Amino acid sequence: MKKTALVIMAAGIGSRFGGGIKQLEPVGPGGEIIMDYSIHDALEAGFDRIVFVIRHDLEKDFREVIGDRIEKIAPVSYAFQELDDIPSGFTVPQDRKKPWGTGQAVLSVRDIVNEPFLVINADDYYGKEVFKKIHDYMTGDMDENAPVYDICMGGFILANTLSDNGGVTRGVCEVGEDEILRAVRETYNIIKTADGLTASDKEGNPVTVREDQHVSMNMWGLTPAFIKELERGFPEFLSGLKEGDLKSEYLLPTIIDQMIKDGRARVKVLETRDHWFGVTYKEDKEGVAESIRALISQGVYPEKLFQ
Repeated sequence: MKKTALVIMAAGIGSRFGGGIKQLEPVGPGGEIIMDYSIHDALEAGFDRIVFVIRHDLEKDFREVIGDRIEKIAPVSYAFQELDDIPSGFTVPQDRKKPWGTGQAVLSVRDIVNEPFLVINADDYYGKEVFKKIHDYMTGDMDENAPVYDICMGGFILANTLSDNGGVTRGVCEVGEDEILRAVRETYNIIKTADGLTASDKEGNPVTVREDQHVSMNMWGLTPAFIKELERGFPEFLSGLKEGDLKSEYLLPTIIDQMIKDGRARVKVLETRDHWFGVTYKEDKEGVAESIRALISQGVYPEKLFQ
């Protein structure tokens, strides 16, 4: 069977979380963090190793909280997403603080990953079902030699991915026949109100979304060749930035959407009805802990995750 890797993007600063390292906040009864549950589900599904994408300044805390523990149960590697990791000929704007987004995060594994890999966010809980579906697709159906990039993604239902504590950003999907992705559009500040959902585009203009739409939660199954695509596209992204732009990011949904439009990618949407939860806001933490306790009481997870 093909070897597969799980790549966990954990370099985000977590500004909406109040400046703390939200990825390292304990939510389980034994001090487990959300990543523990994702790693547990991925290893159970058959993934062979874990790659953490972090920043150098997080490394000590990260290893102490989770990395050293996981090394005892699975092979672990580290990649580092840094603001100054950009192609030659480009410079970092003086007041830029955040790294360059999820595309750059995946690009940082270019010297580490040579097998099909699944990308996830560190601070999102995805559920067991989708890890198994993606692993099965990657090891059974994914064609690394296809004439276009063969990609799969976890297709969540929008209503199952909302926060009670503020707006969320989602890649809202248009899905065609045979569960093939036609388009994915980054959609911002999605909030459930008494009158339905409200949302906006990047410029703040209102857009219409439905609770039953599929959304991307940055859960992409990719081939190693895709990293070369990111490498080619990053200079183009940087060249297109306007002077004074300190916030634009090189984002996986935007990149993959353009590849679909150009006929260079085919994306299989693997639907899951599991409920997402995460710590986008500090107020989310208690709700996440309650959700974990409920899953334990239902027998989904043991009290102590890694015995």
